[in-house]
Amino acid sequence: MINTNVYSQTQARKVINQNGCFTVIEYQKDLSVVPGTAQTAYFMSQMGVRKRQVIAALNNQGVILQAGAMQITTGSVDISTNVKGAGDLLKKIVSSKVTSESAIKPRYFGTGCVILEPTYRYILLEDLAKWNGAMTIEDGMFLACNDTVQMQVTARSNFSSAALGGEGMFNNTLYGTGIAVLESPVPAEELLIFDLDNDTLKIDGNMAIAWSQSLNFTVEKSTRSLIGSAASGEGLVNVYRGTGRVLVAPVA
Repeated sequence: MINTNVYSQTQARKVINQNGCFTVIEYQKDLSVVPGTAQTAYFMSQMGVRKRQVIAALNNQGVILQAGAMQITTGSVDISTNVKGAGDLLKKIVSSKVTSESAIKPRYFGTGCVILEPTYRYILLEDLAKWNGAMTIEDGMFLACNDTVQMQVTARSNFSSAALGGEGMFNNTLYGTGIAVLESPVPAEELLIFDLDNDTLKIDGNMAIAWSQSLNFTVEKSTRSLIGSAASGEGLVNVYRGTGRVLVAPVA
């Protein structure tokens, strides 16, 4: 048995979020400084530039991590790869070439804790139940998930979204049930959440960082004519239609 203070609030850290087996710790200030770095560390903490760390508490269950994300494990936790053979490895390598995700994502299973490496990026804990069971994310956002969540690389369904949308031709889609742990470029407080019910969302630029796979994504003129689009100053817009959710980072 291991007793630990990882969840305890101290002068340096506190729990800021929890969902499912995942807990997010934020280091409020960097106490391990020297005189030459103290001023920079102080202003970083004042502006919210802080290290954050994810802890997965396992109770005979499993999580999948981005390669190299694990820092510490406690208890009876086994590690395996997500490779099922040579053909599966080749498929994963090809998929990794069209996104910024690693080909091999280890699975941790058992009873204990898995503590991830600290990061300065902002952590989102997203329940796939709120995304109609599947969400598409920007490249490089995946950090961890329950092993009940599957990941696949999806290509754009139409030429306009692939060539003109600014979101890339390929993205990672997470589907199934469970929690997805994402590294966001902006804090959750700055994100705009749009829940569409058979409706339309138009965005001038590639500000969406995640959206339901159930939505139809196209790129269209902002007005009915090219001349009108040019005169309006908006040109082309990213359009999401249907029923689902979109996360937008308006100030990223």
